[in-house]
Amino acid sequence: MRIDSHQHYWHYNTDDYGWIDDSMSAIRRSFLPGEFAAVLKQNGIDGSIAVQARQTEEETKWLLQLADQHPHILGVVGWVDLRSANAGQLIGDFARHPKAVGVRHVIHDEPDSNFMLKEEFTRGVGLLCDFNLTYDILVFPQHLPNTLQFIRRFSDDQVFVIDHVAKPLIKTGTLSPWKEYMQEIAHHPNVFCKLSGMVTEANWPHQQPDDFKPYFDVVFEAFGPERLMFGSDWPVCLVAEEYASWLETVTEVISVFSPAEQEKIMGLNTLKAYHLK
Repeated sequence: MRIDSHQHYWHYNTDDYGWIDDSMSAIRRSFLPGEFAAVLKQNGIDGSIAVQARQTEEETKWLLQLADQHPHILGVVGWVDLRSANAGQLIGDFARHPKAVGVRHVIHDEPDSNFMLKEEFTRGVGLLCDFNLTYDILVFPQHLPNTLQFIRRFSDDQVFVIDHVAKPLIKTGTLSPWKEYMQEIAHHPNVFCKLSGMVTEANWPHQQPDDFKPYFDVVFEAFGPERLMFGSDWPVCLVAEEYASWLETVTEVISVFSPAEQEKIMGLNTLKAYHLK
């Protein structure tokens, strides 16, 4: 089974999606499941994980409703207010939905660089394991020291996923200290990593496949084929290149692995990371 581990849906408006600036005008519109289902079919992908783009319970409920209506949505990584004193009930309400598979907070947009280490936040994350929910980590390289501390606070039973290989500075070709922190984070066997979101960290639209090779090499060695997952970050990826182009890039670079290992990266690891059958 071939699965896209990371994509988004939204009804576009300027208030909720102000981060879509003039340079990203290609995605200043709504993106919904009917359109993406056609993209998946054209590219031979069987299903996807829909990931939150707004930090609201309203959006999370909407994504779950879409998952009910569209079989290709295999799971939803939603947003829950993990800092709430009522976090346990909020998580439980979310987890009751059969396609609720994980939770994410947009850490890299928080003005407090220590946000993920705050007691009220880690207390909420600590409840996710009881509901068999994965936590997606969305950070920039400067957040990786705290990310390492964060992961160390939890048992190996809590599964974590690094989104977008932690957004390394591909545009400038910078590897360190991103490389060293990713290697250290990968020592924790409960951490997976998505091969997603890399095109928008490059010098788009002038990126070349070779621009990504040093970063692929790092995560290939650090996480291995057992804990890597293909993801597109559609529709955000469209500001830089088409879906088929990124799929071709990933398919080519993972050809160094055996067919069985490629199957893990292209789908089986996503099933495992999000506790899907």
